[in-house]
Amino acid sequence: MANDEVILLDFWPSMFGMRLRIALAEKEIKYEYRDEDLRNKSPLLLQMNPIHKKIPVLIHNGKPICESIIGVEYIDEVWKDKAPLLPSDPYERAQARFWADYIDKKLFDSGRKLWTTKGEEQETAKKDFIECLKVLEGALGEKPYFGGDNFGYVDIALIGYYSWFYAYESYGNISVEAECPTFVAWAKNCMLRDSVAKSLPDQIKVCEFVKVLRQKFGIE
Repeated sequence: MANDEVILLDFWPSMFGMRLRIALAEKEIKYEYRDEDLRNKSPLLLQMNPIHKKIPVLIHNGKPICESIIGVEYIDEVWKDKAPLLPSDPYERAQARFWADYIDKKLFDSGRKLWTTKGEEQETAKKDFIECLKVLEGALGEKPYFGGDNFGYVDIALIGYYSWFYAYESYGNISVEAECPTFVAWAKNCMLRDSVAKSLPDQIKVCEFVKVLRQKFGIE
């Protein structure tokens, strides 16, 4: 599929967009990256994702694929000449999808509350966030990656959050490594991969972005 046109509509600090960046890098797919101004969304974004009007959107030969985790599956199904991202076994595939769903339902909200709330609500968010990471540590066990020896779908679903950890720790007043050393060791292992290291923004840059948002929201 050398002549394919692939465009990614994204926003640089989005952990959801990072999933597609990593998946595309793992499959060695060349694509055009377009960073969106979410306060002034492009006509292309509104045209390609008229339902949610959100990034990321993967555009393959003019056809949009919306929702990041669906996009990762699409990339895996279309570009089969590189190592698969999802397991071939149906049960293992179902388990991988379960954990990706868990990440989307649990981790984003508690992480966001670490830097958008104060007092009791923030304390609850801290407990929820750490509890979620501990559950994920349990799923990881002693394996190098969630899929075993091979970096794949669940790792891609989760690793983007790591670029936000400095912000979570700074404003949530927590130490993820102290609470979840296995999780941080897994994240550092993932960061050794070019596909991950080149797709995730610098943690300090993300923290500076969060500071601007906190000022805008009147939290600081």
